[in-house]
Amino acid sequence: MNRKKLITFLLFTFLPMMGMGLLMHYCGGTTSFKTTDPSAALKGFLFGAGAMLIPLLAVVFTQLIFKDPVLRGLGISFKINRWWWIGWLLMPVLALAVLGMSLLMPGVQWTAEGEAVEAAMQQMPWLGPWSIIAITLASGLLSGVTINAVFAFGEEIAWRGFLVKELKGRKFLAVAMIIGVIWGLWHFPLILNGHNYPDHPVAGVFMMVLMCLALTPMLLYFRRKSGSVVVPAIMHGTFNAVVGVSILFVTPYNDLLVGGAGLAGIVVLLAVDVCLFLYDRFVSKERIFSAEV
Repeated sequence: MNRKKLITFLLFTFLPMMGMGLLMHYCGGTTSFKTTDPSAALKGFLFGAGAMLIPLLAVVFTQLIFKDPVLRGLGISFKINRWWWIGWLLMPVLALAVLGMSLLMPGVQWTAEGEAVEAAMQQMPWLGPWSIIAITLASGLLSGVTINAVFAFGEEIAWRGFLVKELKGRKFLAVAMIIGVIWGLWHFPLILNGHNYPDHPVAGVFMMVLMCLALTPMLLYFRRKSGSVVVPAIMHGTFNAVVGVSILFVTPYNDLLVGGAGLAGIVVLLAVDVCLFLYDRFVSKERIFSAEV
């Protein structure tokens, strides 16, 4: 591992993100979905979308400074295999699992009276809860493999591309933990501006790290199985697009408990990690979990 190179990358990744977070705050933007101010929401969306490209730019600048091929060797491949399909289609299954787990959280109940649900039903009264869920998942699958995947690639080329290469020689789980912590902490300017945890922004920073720690082994496993960093980009983009269904029909809403970024999501992701470990240990011919990256 080239420590100077890794530190350079982290500086290029974190400093612009912190600057963007401050700029968003002083411009009156927010990434909280609870805001009723259209201007603040638009600013938050634009800043949030732009933030996803920061890791890509950090990789490019770091590679140029150290005179390495900019994107070569970072896992970019378009040779499609079954792991592309499995990873993509797994995301709506996870969203439904998170919805189920959210309903198991203490005091949480099913409701069809949420603001977003009521608004949809008023515009299209023939829709029922399950129709809304189906439409959300279908549209999420489409956006997840297209526009969302493009923006998610801006992150994944760094987390599951550049960092995997720079941490080569370490055990799979050790690499997953390192990447998970970096990835989670990188979000803190957005979290403090309302992203994912609008009611608990400070505690949300720690929850985001836990969520990224739980999500990284799965994304890294599919990165290795598929042979391409494009697959975690598709999974990342699709997960972002569909996981909102897990909070549409729950009440009361507690951002630390329900949804993909809450305790419910973390539990589901850890369960998936365990399933992948068991598959890797007893079914797969490879032993990715116990091997070096």
